[in-house]
Amino acid sequence: LDPKYAGRVSYRLKRPTLIGMGFSLGHDPFALYGKPEEYQKFLDEMEKVLIAGKPSVKTYWDNGDQLLQLLRSGEVWAASAWEQAGWKLHGENPDIDYLAPASGALAWVDTFAIPARSENLEGAYAYIDFMLRPENAAFFTNRETYGTASKDAVNFLDPEIKANFTRGLPPEVLAKINWYPTVPAGIEEMEGRTLDKVKAAR
Repeated sequence: LDPKYAGRVSYRLKRPTLIGMGFSLGHDPFALYGKPEEYQKFLDEMEKVLIAGKPSVKTYWDNGDQLLQLLRSGEVWAASAWEQAGWKLHGENPDIDYLAPASGALAWVDTFAIPARSENLEGAYAYIDFMLRPENAAFFTNRETYGTASKDAVNFLDPEIKANFTRGLPPEVLAKINWYPTVPAGIEEMEGRTLDKVKAAR
């Protein structure tokens, strides 16, 4: 929103933009998920904020390759993105990096679940046990740079991968994480209408 970034910002017109902007302005959007009328008021405010901030926007990115090119070329100076994009670019150019927002990053944990009607529970548990062993979880993280639910995997990370997490997601940042709750029915439609209005505004 800072005028000094006029024409140099990019983000996706998706839920994380609404939620992240809300947290940055002191709201707790997730506390409103069960209160549709209050959530709509929140969305109305975010609509005004994002429309007023449109002079900062170079473009709304749609895919990861587009985002990476915008940052590589210097057309965009600040963008909302997953940490992996920032770390990939940091490996190419140390002047580019991922920084978690001061108001707390939005987060979820990707791990494993077993469908209720699974026929081979023993095999499923054996697979999960294998994949979450720290050395195996670290093997995956070292190649894909995605975090893992295996706590001790950090002891097996390659130094440069470990440095990414230490730099971008230190303990004080992790302590302020905003965990995504289950999205109630109807919320997605409300958000979609707001995002459409932001996109259409001139």
